[in-house]
Amino acid sequence: MISAVLGIDAGTTAVKAVLYSLEGETLAAGHRAVTVVRTPDGGAESEIDLVWEAVVGAVRQALSQARSAQPDVVAIGVTGQGDGAWLVDAAGRPVRPAALWLDGRGADRVTAWQRDGRDAAVIAATGSASFPGTLPVLLDGFAETEPDVLARAAHHLNCKDVVRHRLTGEIATDPSEASRTYLDPSTLAYSDDMIDALGHRRFAHLLPPVRAPHDRAGVLTDAAATELGLRAGVPVAVGLVDSAACPVGLGALADQDGWVVLGTTATVAVNRVDRAAADSGIGILIPTGRGSQVLEALSSMVGTPNLDWVRDTLGLSDRGWNDLERLARTAPDGSGGVVYLPYGSPSGERAPFVDAAASASWVGMNVTTTPAQLLRSVFEGLAFSVAECLDLLDAGERVPVCGGGARSDLLCQLLADVSGRTIVRTADPEVGARGAATVALVAAGLAVDLEAAVRVFPADSVEFAPRPSPALVAARGVFARVRAALRPEWPALRALGRLTTDVDGSHPAAAPVDAARVDVAPGGAAPGDADADADRAGLERAGAGAAAAHLDDPAPDAPAPERTSA
Repeated sequence: MISAVLGIDAGTTAVKAVLYSLEGETLAAGHRAVTVVRTPDGGAESEIDLVWEAVVGAVRQALSQARSAQPDVVAIGVTGQGDGAWLVDAAGRPVRPAALWLDGRGADRVTAWQRDGRDAAVIAATGSASFPGTLPVLLDGFAETEPDVLARAAHHLNCKDVVRHRLTGEIATDPSEASRTYLDPSTLAYSDDMIDALGHRRFAHLLPPVRAPHDRAGVLTDAAATELGLRAGVPVAVGLVDSAACPVGLGALADQDGWVVLGTTATVAVNRVDRAAADSGIGILIPTGRGSQVLEALSSMVGTPNLDWVRDTLGLSDRGWNDLERLARTAPDGSGGVVYLPYGSPSGERAPFVDAAASASWVGMNVTTTPAQLLRSVFEGLAFSVAECLDLLDAGERVPVCGGGARSDLLCQLLADVSGRTIVRTADPEVGARGAATVALVAAGLAVDLEAAVRVFPADSVEFAPRPSPALVAARGVFARVRAALRPEWPALRALGRLTTDVDGSHPAAAPVDAARVDVAPGGAAPGDADADADRAGLERAGAGAAAAHLDDPAPDAPAPERTSA
């Protein structure tokens, strides 16, 4: 029998469970999909009980695969997606489905907060601006639309906190999660000033106690042990949100260490010694739980869904990504003059700029454009956007990367080429789970501190050195200028979409559209609208809406299993 540490990563679209030996060797891994339900009003939700079922399935799968090693789990760590509203009653039972970080129902509310000063109070307290999928915005909305639900709620527990509660029965969170609600990263306490400025004293009872991420939160209960196929009494760590667990898995603990996660979103972050040292002006701040240190992160929406979309759009869904990368490589740097703006999220963009009306487009096509050029342009567009974030945060010359998109040699090489940095890809595809397991070593007393735990769990890596490419330099410049030219029309394009598509997806006969008179999307600005232009300028200064990273996609071959609610 071999002693093992279990790392659980409960992401938005999948739960991963990985068993590691005490020397850091991966023994086995399990994976279960999680369904995201899209609602017609812009909501994005998951059933909390189904998330737990996915945890049980993933853990049991990992244990089954590791049967020959006879693993004895001696510590458990949990991480998961951040933000959202995960409301449970006093017994820990869900009072409604979890509203996720990518929920867009509060976009108008965020715009109103930016105008009336409430968002300024959020920024003053947390160092990060409001976003539709953050807890304060969601609670404010539910108070109007679902007051009966809020009356039954006793606790808000983020995704990993819900999972850990099912494991141990303990109510708690950590600074990385709480900073995305009402926590001041400087004091590591909930901000009374922010709560009162938002008029949210009525929600304060929902906020869980904040504990250090490497603390022992409790032990595995008899009931949870039976469900999972483990022995009771195993210590469980408090844990970190996925955007803070991933750098632990990468070994990026020191001040000024930077890293990138290429998942459903593309997150770029750098460790800062404290809040005062985070000076980009548009990043989000996430305490790491290591003294005053914070992550300064830019979490853009330009991740792997763009790759899934282009594969389907080009009719190549039956081909694996190795084949598609070979096809993309047949096109030259610069994609034959085709530029792709990768702003494909229905929620718009939030880094390195913020625009709720941002949209994707191809520019530079003609009747001779090939599928290879279109495909390669999407890879290049993603690399250009991530490189902008690296530059804005002044990231170092060596940048570790992880996430599903990092499995692409082409994307890693393009990112190295356009950023001028050496890209270092870890060999472990489940960096979040590795980070959770590393934290668990400390909680279980198997390592004296996190630095020692990281040395126990080293990860092999592959490096991509930058290559000179005049074509990519030129393409990056065109990319920026094309975006600037099209951006004034994004609100009108969003409005046009609302006029020509009803909520159930049918397409009624289109009425003539006067672009100067349509109601623009929240956060957008019609040309010549001075108030909206001022709002946009405020967004740029504050980085309003940058939400915590969603880092969980296992690979571009595993798109989010979503369905649309009727």
